[in-house]
Amino acid sequence: MTSAGVIETYGHGGDLLTAAQRFGREPGQFLDYSANINPLGMPASVREMLLASLAAVAHYPDPGHRVFRRALAKRLQMSEEWLLPANGAAEAMALAILGLSPQTVGVVYPCFSEYAQLSEQYGARVIGCFGKEANGYKPDPEELYTLFAQTDLVFVGSPNNPTGILYQPDELRQMAEWAQETNTWLVVDEAFLDFVEEERQYTLAMQLERFPRVILMRSMTKMYAIPGLRLGYAIAHPDVIAKMRQKQVSWSVNALALLAGELCLQEQAYEEQTRRLIKTERAYLTDCIRSELGWKVWPSEANFLLLRSPEGLPAEQLQARLGKKGVLIRNCAMYPGLTAHDVRVAVRGREENERLLVALREVHAEGREQR
Repeated sequence: MTSAGVIETYGHGGDLLTAAQRFGREPGQFLDYSANINPLGMPASVREMLLASLAAVAHYPDPGHRVFRRALAKRLQMSEEWLLPANGAAEAMALAILGLSPQTVGVVYPCFSEYAQLSEQYGARVIGCFGKEANGYKPDPEELYTLFAQTDLVFVGSPNNPTGILYQPDELRQMAEWAQETNTWLVVDEAFLDFVEEERQYTLAMQLERFPRVILMRSMTKMYAIPGLRLGYAIAHPDVIAKMRQKQVSWSVNALALLAGELCLQEQAYEEQTRRLIKTERAYLTDCIRSELGWKVWPSEANFLLLRSPEGLPAEQLQARLGKKGVLIRNCAMYPGLTAHDVRVAVRGREENERLLVALREVHAEGREQR
């Protein structure tokens, strides 16, 4: 199924303006479970700094991102030439495609729609393989290897959006070895890795000298709740970073985003608090939805859950009914590989999660009466 959902006019969740037009409420009146943003909100230090730094917009931002890149290198314990700040992880993905010019791009469905959209936008042909539902939507190794052999660049999400599944260290290393063997680029989207328990944050970041065909994409938008500022970065071999930088528009990362990024990197206690909250609330939501509603919920290691609504209550109808109650969820029916009953909900704080559960129970009961 490829049709747009009720509020996914531009292909993503978090579109409050479309929701306002569709459901007749003000944008600020919705409880938004369609975008996966840290429920704690931005760190207080960042908010205070932004309020005090409006004068910074009177000057051009640093096109070399020097202070932020230096702080990022210190935090990651890497050299600066391995890092490229970007206007969100999506810009970093676009720069990888522009800088490396793949003719064919491989994706593993279901996955973030920007992988295919950006690839086609910049002239590449997209080839996909499908993850297996019984395996948490991971693909068969043989099919994944074939994808590497057929394409010039492969996108993989870990944790994957919208399934929340995390690839294990041996699986990531295997893909990196296939990238070397088949002369293919491997782009690992780690946009939600910050929400994974720290001891399970598997990454190839410290093995990139061994695997120079691997590029990692990270987002600061989600963990630090700054989607309106846009900030992300790529980690890769300096030769790859240089190719990507050549395609980057000057000043694409704005001055306030760079200032916020420097402060966010110091917020390690906030990050720990976030991970504890997400772990607790993810388990709570999963248990309530499974035990009270009997819906299928896939195991997730990120700050969102993939759900399957029951027969007679397809995703589009569920989304519309919740929208009328002021609750937004992500319709996933248009993701290749998923069904007309699949939706994604964010994991938020307890009070908000209780409001979501009340709305879900009401819609579930209404649907049961009509079935």
